[in-house]
Amino acid sequence: MAKTVRDTIKEITRKHLTEKNGLAFGQCLTAVGWVGGTLPELYEEDGLVELSMADVAGGGIVVGSALAGRRPMYVIRYQGFNWYNCPSIVNYAAKSKEIWKVPCPLLVRGIAMEGAIGPVAGSSHHALYYRMPGIKIASPMTPNEYQQVYDNFMKNDDVVYVSEHRGSYLNTEELPDIAHQDSDIVLFPISITRFEAEKARKMLEAKGVKASIFHLRWLKPHNLKDQWKHTVAHSKRGAIVLDDDYVNGVAKSIAHDIMMDTHKPVWTMGLEDRTAGFYKTVDNLPPSAEQIAQRVLNIMENYK
Repeated sequence: MAKTVRDTIKEITRKHLTEKNGLAFGQCLTAVGWVGGTLPELYEEDGLVELSMADVAGGGIVVGSALAGRRPMYVIRYQGFNWYNCPSIVNYAAKSKEIWKVPCPLLVRGIAMEGAIGPVAGSSHHALYYRMPGIKIASPMTPNEYQQVYDNFMKNDDVVYVSEHRGSYLNTEELPDIAHQDSDIVLFPISITRFEAEKARKMLEAKGVKASIFHLRWLKPHNLKDQWKHTVAHSKRGAIVLDDDYVNGVAKSIAHDIMMDTHKPVWTMGLEDRTAGFYKTVDNLPPSAEQIAQRVLNIMENYK
C-alpha cells in the first residue's frame, strides 16, 4: 500500500522524537485522532509535549527548547491560530541568528482546512510569516515533498514554517510540473489549490486550451526557475498564481516577481476578501477546479 502524506508525517515525527532527540509541542496532541493521524502514539516521556491553551505562551516555550538545541516541532492545529502563536517565532526565533549569531532552529506545522469552521480557524495563513526575515516557508502536498522539507530542516539551522493542509493527508501521488512549449496560460498553484489546478488543467485541455502547471512547493525563499520564466514569457496570456490564503500576500508578491521577470500579465486567485462563517452559505473557500477553468476561459476571451 502506497505511503500517504499522513503516514510520512507520522513516521518523520516518530523518528524525530525517538532517534533524533527532538521534541514536539502543541495543544490536544493526544486527543482523539492524534492530529488527523499524523502523530505517533507517544507521550511526554517520549518527547510529545502537551501545551496549555494559552496560545501566545506556547510559542515562547517552543523557542526556548530550540535555543536549547532540541530542534522542536510546533504543531498548530489550525493555521488561523498563528495570529496568537507566531509572535515569539517571528520576532525572536527568526531573528536570533542574524542579530545574536545564535541559531534557533524549529519547525512549525501550521495545519489548514476549510468547511464551516468560522472566521478564525479556516484556510491557510502563510502570509503571516511571509514578510518576516529569517524564516523559510514550504507548502508540501506529497509524501516526497514533506520528506524533503524535513531533511532541509535537519541539515540547516533555520526556522521553517510548513504550511500543511488536511486535504493532502490521504494523498499518495507526486504532483509533477507540466510544461507546454506553446502554452495558452501557466498556472502556479499553492497548497490545496494544487489538486484543483490539476483538475482544471485537464478540463481546459478537453476544451483545447493548453495550460502549463508549475507547483509552488517552497514559498520562501522563492526562486523562479528558468523553465518557469521561459514558459510564461512564451505563453499567449501569461499566468495565474493560485492560493489558499488571501491574495494580498504571498500570491500577489509571487505574481509581481513573475511579471517583472517575464513582462507578461499575471493574475491571482485565492480567498475572497471577506470573513468566513460557520455554515456553507457563508464559507470562504479556495478556488475550485471549475472556478479556475472559468477564469482561464475568461482571460482567453477578454485579453487578446
